[in-house]
Amino acid sequence: MNICFSINSGKGNAAFNMALDEALLEAMTRLRAPVLRFYGWTEPAVSFGYFQRFAEVEQATLLRPLVRRPTGGGIVPHDADWTYSFAVPPQHDWHSLPAIESYRRMHDWVRLGFEKLNVHTELARDKKALIGSGKSAAPGECFAGHEKFDVLWHGKKIAGAAQRRNKLGLLIQGSVQPPPLSVARENWETAMRATASEAHSIEWKKLSPDNALLSRTAELARQKYSRVDYNQKR
Repeated sequence: MNICFSINSGKGNAAFNMALDEALLEAMTRLRAPVLRFYGWTEPAVSFGYFQRFAEVEQATLLRPLVRRPTGGGIVPHDADWTYSFAVPPQHDWHSLPAIESYRRMHDWVRLGFEKLNVHTELARDKKALIGSGKSAAPGECFAGHEKFDVLWHGKKIAGAAQRRNKLGLLIQGSVQPPPLSVARENWETAMRATASEAHSIEWKKLSPDNALLSRTAELARQKYSRVDYNQKR
């Protein structure tokens, strides 16, 4: 039986949400087991990829605040989306996967979670950079088109993700939006855990953040993700 932790941290502001994800990545060498986190947003916001230029992001969306993610990828609007992250320690086999295979595995997991709720989705076979109307997407606009292995529902992208890999572990940040049909978010979260349990003999344990994790999250939120100079550094 393989141990994984699960946490639903509820709704947080943009700085807190990014800070907790990075704190979980840093904690991988201590926790030594993957962590699946579900969370939401206290206000509409936009997260954007670590390597994106702030000026381009600022021009591409009217949503505020704007927060730079610790992972790559493009512009992702947040409000009622189902946001999640998955952190993996460096000794886990997932950490050694090529980036494209890691992306495919994460989204196949999302797909199987929906399948368990009788919602049929599929993984994109290739990249599509145009909006359905034929209008070109703004640079870095994550949900305007789709990348290979994004999750599609009736041909439209509903789930995307970005990742960061280093010596501490692997962090994947993902968003499902808008949720299809009338599926309840809590049912999808349960289905995600159940699917992993069935396929990989996972035993889920609830993660209760300790003082070290909470303290590091607060520090990162204050000194990094809430700072204008950090978010606008490129």
